[in-house]
This record gives sequence, structure tokens and C-alpha cells, in this order.
Amino acid sequence: MNIAFSPCPNDTFVFHALAHGLIEGAPELEVTYADIDITNNWAANGEGPEVMKISYAALPWVLNDYALIPCGGALGRGCGPLVLTKDAATAADLAGKRIAVPSERSTAYLLFRLWAAQSIPGGIKEVIVMPFEKIMPAVQNGEIDAGLVIHEARFTYQNYGLHKLADMGDWWETDTGLPIPLGAIIAKRGAVDHKQLTEWVRSSVQYAWKHPEASRDYVLEHAQEMDANVADSHIELYVNEFTENLGEDGYEAIRSLLTRAAREGLVPEFDEKLLFAL
Repeated sequence: MNIAFSPCPNDTFVFHALAHGLIEGAPELEVTYADIDITNNWAANGEGPEVMKISYAALPWVLNDYALIPCGGALGRGCGPLVLTKDAATAADLAGKRIAVPSERSTAYLLFRLWAAQSIPGGIKEVIVMPFEKIMPAVQNGEIDAGLVIHEARFTYQNYGLHKLADMGDWWETDTGLPIPLGAIIAKRGAVDHKQLTEWVRSSVQYAWKHPEASRDYVLEHAQEMDANVADSHIELYVNEFTENLGEDGYEAIRSLLTRAAREGLVPEFDEKLLFAL
């Protein structure tokens, strides 16, 4: 079975057992490591492997062709994207400014746009898509006015001397009371037994929790020179109860984010029933 997910610690931690033949009855995996912006585009174009990790923000474009697998992904609390600036600032200071984001089909981008519509009078001047690892240096050197950051940048932005203007997670959770939908596991309809895949992925999550040291070398090998303590913090933050099972709150968070975004014209309208259709 072919699968694509990111080299980030939460993904390698979750899929370690499945990728290493440790889940009974599961097929051998052919793994492609790819940034989520790449898999978002693959899914939108019907390309790439039959199983992929994409952003929840990309789901409305692909739900007709891919099913949402109710485990293995990333939702959570206290783990939202951050808006960073070089100097201390307020939301009003971003009016008419240039902001870098890691993708236009990311939950981070949707949260930012929904937050900006409420918080920045007059709006922003320009949104620039930039690889996430280049955003903090670009804010630091003044190339852009502010940056929206994800992943381990939550733990490292102080190293660049940057200031946190806003936490999109805090805003979302205060506004809705729901967790933040970040990364989804999807599988091509008709290409995979989705219920069986769900069992394999959930077993891989449970194995990871039961044997946390088993995946350590694998995680650090793909962690892009990330400090081991940062990798552990990353896993602790993004691998949680919703990774094992979306549950009612998980599905409601996804529905709420995507229906709000559709009303704002940020994503296409979609059939909500497809969120639950394996």
C-alpha cells in the first residue's frame, strides 16, 4: 500500500509501527515523505498515493474522490498556528501589511483569514505563500511584515528574536470551544478498504503509545535536525485522543471550520455527509 505523510515527528511517531510491519495483517507500506502542501496538491489533482496526510482545509476540494479516515491525523487544543512579527505589535498594526503563510490550502491559512476578518481593520495588503521553514528568517530580516508559522516553530520562534502577535488556536478555541483540525488522513475511494485501513492506522497509534521508545530513531532520522526534546514536545502536542478517534468533538470541529470557511468563500461548498462516508 502506498502512503504519503510528512517527516514531522507526529506523523513518523504515528505511522512507525505500520511502516515497519509491526501491525498484524497490515500490508507492506511504500512511504513517500512529503510536505503537506505537496500532498494537498496531489489530492486535488487526483495524483499521489492512495493514502495521504493532507490539511483539513483541503478536504472540500477532494471529498468526492477521497474518504476521511477517522484516526491518524492531527487535531488538538493549545496547538494552533502563530502570527509572528519582528517587533511587538497589535492586530491593527497589520492593516495594509504583507503576511507570509505556509500554504493557501492549510488550516493555518483558514484560521488566519477568519481571525483577520474579525481583527484587522481594513485588511492586509498581500498574502505570500512561502515554505514554512523560511518564514521566520523572512520576518527576522524584514522581508515580510509578519508570518504565520506552524509545526515546531511554536517552540523555536524566540530563537529568532520574534514576537507572538496572536495564537490562532487560542482564538479558535475561545470562539468555538472546539479543537483545531490540522492534518487529515485520507484514502482514495474504491482503492482501499477504508474500514480495514482505519483499524490498521488506529493500531499503529496505539502501538506508538504503548512502545514510545520503539519509534525514537525513526522519528529523529526524519526530524530535519530537530532537537530531541523539541521532537518530544511536538509529539506530545499533536498526538492525542483525536489521533486515535475523531469522536463527536473532532467531527464538529472539522464541520465548523470548513462550513465557516465556505461561507467566507475560502473553500468550495461541500456535502457534509461525505465527512462521515467511508
